[in-house]
Amino acid sequence: MIIGTITQQLAARARSTTGWTSQHVRHVGEIFKQGRNPAARVYESIGSDCFLAVAPGWLNLGLWDGPGTEDEAEPACRRLVETMAAALPAGGVVVDIGNGLGTQDPVIADVVRPARLVALNIAEWQLAAGRAQLAAAGVAPLVGDAVRLPLAAGTADGIISVEAAFHFRSRRAFFEECYRVLRPGGVVSISDIAVQRWPRSPAELIAGLTQLRVFGMRRDTAMTAQEIIEAARAAGLVDVEAKTCGDRVIAPALRLTAARLSHAPTAPAGHRTAARALLWQVELLWRRQIIDYLLLRAVRP
Repeated sequence: MIIGTITQQLAARARSTTGWTSQHVRHVGEIFKQGRNPAARVYESIGSDCFLAVAPGWLNLGLWDGPGTEDEAEPACRRLVETMAAALPAGGVVVDIGNGLGTQDPVIADVVRPARLVALNIAEWQLAAGRAQLAAAGVAPLVGDAVRLPLAAGTADGIISVEAAFHFRSRRAFFEECYRVLRPGGVVSISDIAVQRWPRSPAELIAGLTQLRVFGMRRDTAMTAQEIIEAARAAGLVDVEAKTCGDRVIAPALRLTAARLSHAPTAPAGHRTAARALLWQVELLWRRQIIDYLLLRAVRP
């Protein structure tokens, strides 16, 4: 009993000084041995109030018109979702796959004016965290896997997925599900992280592998933009349009993060240390043109 009390006291002290929680510990454990749903574990660890979120409630990197200042952050996150939603048909049934904390769903509803909007998430706690926003926008929450959508064939007019596809077990399977669920003429609009080239140096390799493991991704999810396009076409989708825009997404988000870390004394020390290490790696991957940001739109014939 005494040992148990001492252990609890030490754990509480560690939490107070480093900010690490049991969710963070489980996240670290999955870096070494992934479970059945590593993406859910990642976002459980990140939580709903991460100090490095581009803007409160948002989990995307934003589409920026400026260099990456605090004043631009929330408009950038909103702009990304608005841009992607604008590619969808108006007035139909729309499915938001991997909807984060629900902040983006009222934006999608404003842009598309759907007859019905469904927010699908594999992490049930995120749907619970965004319950109020979903209810206010008349959005139907649904727990499910992007590669095994719990939706009948031919029931949707549009599918949107903001910065989630790199977590899916298979983009090809995801696109096949989009083909199945969409009606003829339906549109899928996604944003994704593409690999432009494979690592050549030890530093690049370590950075790439670390990012994959930290964010719960498998090695085969690292795909070039062309490979992602071909996966969409192989699933039967047509009129595939894709463009890279990392200069308006990754670059300003990195500048914002670096600035925030330089004056974030209230953030737990453990969080700051981990964030600086990850930031250095992402900056390396971006600076050496290993990664880029991809916007893709495709049609179900």
